[in-house]
Amino acid sequence: MGFRFSRRSMMQGVGGVALAQSLATAEAAPAPRKWPIEEGPDTPKICLAPGDGGGPLPAGMQPPVPSAAAPGATGAGAAGPGAAAGRGGRGGGFGGGYGGFLPPKPEPAPAPPADAAGRGGRGGFGGNPSASYQRIRQLGVTHLLGVGMGGSPWTEENVRRAVETAKDAGLVAYNAMINLPSSVIYGKETRAKDMEPFLASIEAAGKGGLQVVEYNFYAHRAIEGYYEAVGRAKAGYTAFDYELELLVNENGAVVQPIYRDENGQIAPETLAAFPNAKKVKFKDLPPLANEGAHNLQEMWANATWFLKAAVPAAEKAGVRLALHPNDPPAPVSRGSQQIMGSLAGWKQLIEIVKSPANGITYDSGVTREMGEDPVAVAEYFASRKRINHVHFRNVLVVKPYERYQELFIDAGMGDMFGVMKALVRNKYTGTIYPEHPRALDADRDRVGPGGRVGGYPGGGGYTGITYSVAYTRAMMQAALESV
Repeated sequence: MGFRFSRRSMMQGVGGVALAQSLATAEAAPAPRKWPIEEGPDTPKICLAPGDGGGPLPAGMQPPVPSAAAPGATGAGAAGPGAAAGRGGRGGGFGGGYGGFLPPKPEPAPAPPADAAGRGGRGGFGGNPSASYQRIRQLGVTHLLGVGMGGSPWTEENVRRAVETAKDAGLVAYNAMINLPSSVIYGKETRAKDMEPFLASIEAAGKGGLQVVEYNFYAHRAIEGYYEAVGRAKAGYTAFDYELELLVNENGAVVQPIYRDENGQIAPETLAAFPNAKKVKFKDLPPLANEGAHNLQEMWANATWFLKAAVPAAEKAGVRLALHPNDPPAPVSRGSQQIMGSLAGWKQLIEIVKSPANGITYDSGVTREMGEDPVAVAEYFASRKRINHVHFRNVLVVKPYERYQELFIDAGMGDMFGVMKALVRNKYTGTIYPEHPRALDADRDRVGPGGRVGGYPGGGGYTGITYSVAYTRAMMQAALESV
């Protein structure tokens, strides 16, 4: 029986193949997510620290409380039509406007911070953190890092209390930072004994319901190289310069505070205030007596000793460790080399003890500060399931490792959408912290530089955090929809 070939039969065949391929592709493609796209068990989660909720307005900025006897009052400090007209007819200023407002409720002052050893410098609140937690929930954030655990060692009771307090506020206490004993970092004779409270804290974290314990392994953190730079519309940026000039007094200590002009040069007023101080560049600062100077070989030996003790304890407790990279990643800091100041160091770390409990805090900002591609680096560690926490921020780098600025999350060199897609593509379901908010006037008007959330020159507060959270959520929703 012969076979008749025709153009018609050919087109029918091609069409059939195309239809089959189309159906197969449709079956393989994941179903589109339903909007609004929200966080869940299979997505990353945005997180904030307890202190990121900020504090109440200063007394002088509180809106007026309405008088019950005021005739025709329609809300807090209600005013008549004339007041609304005086505000350009919008009716939306304080103390009046169409429709009125709910009466203002005075906010309680925030409780004093927990001790630094318990919160790892994150700015968590002790006592009742409900006001801060409410502000965090208003941003749609559901997870917390840096919750206060009291002193060292942590106890199951303290961990469970922090977890339950967060839960009562509709939040998940997910991550806390712990300080390592200096004897462990510097390899001193007492390290085995000094390590015992750390291991007890890991055990308590697991029993109390904490999922991630974050830590640092700095020989010295190069914070002396930070200074405030002027950003867009005079917002505050945090800059770092390895060649930054500092003032050192006769005892060898860096004097504080050092005020600078918009170009980072020391202001005349500061020079006049410390006439006997001499100028020293950050890179030339000598080692501190309590730290000493350490090379990479020493630091890797100390880190290896630590990991072989800590990772099995974390596995047993059911928690994961997250080592934050050196930030700033200065080549040498106070005479010491830094194990987590290079991508090669990050990769070496996760090979020392091969376990999901031995992971990193992936920081997109530090990655670019080192001159690396944040997307490729996120892909490398996320595909190996070694990212246990994420810091999501952007930078503008002039010279890798040595000179850069931390700026608005939408304005830097890093492909933040690419980073988010890499995390989603590799099914990362941990926390993402949009850290280091920029200093906006709305925050500067409320508190002085020493009181701003973040603690960095040019760092901001709740307004800047709100901006970064909103941007991060947009990136996450877009990535979840498109990957």
